[in-house]
Amino acid sequence: MAINVMVVAGARPNFMKIAPLMRALAQHPDLFEVCLVHTGQHYDVDMSEVFFRDLEIPTPDINLNVGSDTQAAQTARIMVEFERVILSEQPQLVIVVGDVNSTLACSLVASKLGIKVAHIEAGLRSFDRRMPEEINRVVTDALSDFLFVSEPSGLQHLQHAADCPGEIFLVGNLMIDTLLSHLPRIHQSEILKALGLTRDRYAVVTLHRPSNVDTREALEEIRSLLADVAYHCPLIYPVHPRARAQMRSYGLLEAFEQMRGLTMIEPLGYIDFIKLVANARFVMTDSGGLQEETTVLKIPCLTMRENTERPITITQGTNALIGWDRAKLLEAVETILAGQWKAGGIPSYWDGQAAFRVVQILRERLLASSLPRYEVGHGTLREVELS
Repeated sequence: MAINVMVVAGARPNFMKIAPLMRALAQHPDLFEVCLVHTGQHYDVDMSEVFFRDLEIPTPDINLNVGSDTQAAQTARIMVEFERVILSEQPQLVIVVGDVNSTLACSLVASKLGIKVAHIEAGLRSFDRRMPEEINRVVTDALSDFLFVSEPSGLQHLQHAADCPGEIFLVGNLMIDTLLSHLPRIHQSEILKALGLTRDRYAVVTLHRPSNVDTREALEEIRSLLADVAYHCPLIYPVHPRARAQMRSYGLLEAFEQMRGLTMIEPLGYIDFIKLVANARFVMTDSGGLQEETTVLKIPCLTMRENTERPITITQGTNALIGWDRAKLLEAVETILAGQWKAGGIPSYWDGQAAFRVVQILRERLLASSLPRYEVGHGTLREVELS
C-alpha cells in the first residue's frame, strides 16, 4: 500500500528544491502517493508560475492561494488553510523545504496533528534571530522527524541541539540537483543576446531581504554602493517585486532607474537567470541559494549581509561576506576584476543525487524501519563549465 506523501512549496526558493524531489518520488509510484501543495506565498507569474514551467514541476494538486501579507498574518493564513487540507487528505508524511513562512506554518500544523514531518535543508543557521528565516529554521527543525542536511555545518548544529530529536542525514543539496540537471537548457538560453550582454563584462545584483530594502536609509545606502561598483563594472539587477515596491514607496525608484551603469530588469525565470549568473564577472546578493549556485558555477559571490547560514560557500566555495563595508566591497571588486579571486571547489555530495538519497532514506525508514542506518550515498562530483 502506497504511503501518502504531501510535498509543500510556497515561495521561489522552494521550487528549485522540490523539482528534483518530485522526479525522484515519481520513480516509485507503487511506494509513494504524492500530493503537491502550493501555499501561494509567492503567487504571481514572475515569482511562481514561470518557475513551475522552467523546472517542469507538475501542476500543484492543491493551491492555498494565501498571497502576501505581514509575517504573522501570512503564517496564520497558511496554517488555517493547510489544516483543512491535512484533515481532508490525511497524509502520512509532510515534506517541507527551506526556511520560508510556508515551511514553518505547514510543519507546525502537521506536527500538532501527529503527522511525520521531513525537513529538507535542515540545520542551517545564521545565528541571527533578527532574520525571520532563522526563526523558521529553528522551529521547523525542532518539529521534524527526518532532517535532511545539505552541508556539514548543518550536521554539527543539529547534533548539538537538544530540541531536535529527529533523525539526521547528510544528503547533499537539492538546489544543486536542479542546477546540474538543467545545464543543457541553460546553455541554450538566449538571455545574454536579448539584453545585449557579453560574458564577463557585467555583474549581477539581487537584493531583496527586508533588512536591505524596507527602509529609506537602507535603500539609499544600496544605491550609493551600487553607484560605486557600477563605476568599475556594469550591473544587471533583476528586481524582486517587493524591492521595487519599496523603492517606489520611498520615492527612490527613478533614482535607481537613472543610475549610470545599472540596468534594472524584471525578475527572470530559472533558466534565463542561471544563464545570466553563470556568465557574470561576479554577483552581489543577499540570497542564500545564490551563494550555493555561484559556488558550483565558480562565479565570485559578494554577499551583502553580516552573516550566512551557508558557511561552506565561504570555506570551500567562491563566496565572501561583505556586509555594507564600502572599502571591503570595492577591494573585493578590484580583486575580482584583477583575476585574483579564489577559485573555490564543489562541496561533497553536491553532485546531483541528493533527491535520490532523500527518497532512499524515506523508503528505508517508512517501509522497513528495522533496516540499518542509512549511509551517505555516492556520486561523481563534477566541475561545471557554462558559457
